[in-house]
Formats: sequence, C-alpha cells, structure tokens
Amino acid sequence: MDIQKFIRLPHRFRWGGVGGDDCMTFAATWVQHCLGVDPAAKLRGTYKTRLDALMIVDGFGGYTAFMDAHLLPLGCLRLRGDEQVNTGDIGLVSMSTVDEAGATEMATIAAIAFGPNWLTVGPTGIIAKRATRLKAWRLPNSGEE
Repeated sequence: MDIQKFIRLPHRFRWGGVGGDDCMTFAATWVQHCLGVDPAAKLRGTYKTRLDALMIVDGFGGYTAFMDAHLLPLGCLRLRGDEQVNTGDIGLVSMSTVDEAGATEMATIAAIAFGPNWLTVGPTGIIAKRATRLKAWRLPNSGEE
C-alpha cells in the first residue's frame, strides 16, 4: 500500500488496537497493509491502558526485543544505526507526546518513517513530526514510497 493512501484512511486512537490504534498497533497496522500479516494480532484487545502496554513490552525484555519479536519473523530487517531510513520503515523513536492527563512528556514509541518526520497516532489523529530514532526496521521488498 502507498503510504499516502494509508494516511488518508480513517485513524483514531484506542489503547489495545481494537476499534483504532495506539502507537504500537498503528505501526503494526501499516505492516499489515503492506505485507498482509498483522504482527500485533495476538496482542490486540489484550490491554486497555498505557500501563498494560508497558507491562507487555517489559515482558518481552524491552522495546527492541518486543519489536524484533514481532517484525523479524515477517522478514523485516533491523537497520544498522548508520543506515538511512526510508519512508515506510518502522522505527522505535523518542518523541514528545501528550499523556492521558494532557501533560507533555518524552516517550518511546513505534512510528512510521515519512520523509524527515515520523508518523504515529494520538488522541487528535495522525501525528507527523521529527523524533529521535532509536532503532529502525525495513519491511521486506520495500524501498522508499
């Protein structure tokens, strides 16, 4: 799927990835549109809060291990730190976000590379902004969209 078409789809924020997406399932939904397989299928609906989500990530041994466990079996490749990301790559990024209380905080989230920005979903819909890349994965047979 073309990333522009993906962006134009209706998106809304929902913890647990049912009836909408949170930051992790948003990236998984992109993977599903591209590869036909949902890397978050077993997780959707199993949590309802940020704390629940963090407990799941911790159960995998942290963010990188969590992402590897869901992306590598699909043929995604983890990029080296010096490799440039392309539009459509999945990233683990540090980005300022707004928490449930409305306060701004730095958070580690999954996002989709989009030019110099990263895409995620929040309470106001899709967010595209700069972030600090921590790790990145390339989908199989993908290049810049």
